[in-house]
Amino acid sequence: MSETDFAAFEGKRPEDRTVMHVLYGMHTFAPFTYWVLALIAVVVNYVRRADEMDAIYASHHNYMLATFWWSVLWLVVTSPLYLLFFIPGMVAHAIVGLWYLYRCIRGWLRFTDNRPPR
Repeated sequence: MSETDFAAFEGKRPEDRTVMHVLYGMHTFAPFTYWVLALIAVVVNYVRRADEMDAIYASHHNYMLATFWWSVLWLVVTSPLYLLFFIPGMVAHAIVGLWYLYRCIRGWLRFTDNRPPR
């Protein structure tokens, strides 16, 4: 049986934690910036996730990415409601936006408590 060299795994630095808080902040405030912050955060999530060894941090990256992509899917699926009348489309997009905010805030609070997002 081979031995694992735990010295090869570097510990989490305070900067790593700060990056996660900034990413959650960017995702949380993205609906108020026409989703520009979300696009930037998604790129950073993909880059940081690729090098992540810590399971909690990796799960939070996956959680943010899943939240973003499910939101995009539901925004696209509900877009035809605007063709019927403006109100149904607006209501559907508001619901998706509220769900997105809920997921971001919930994940951020769980990250603050050092817990996995789910």
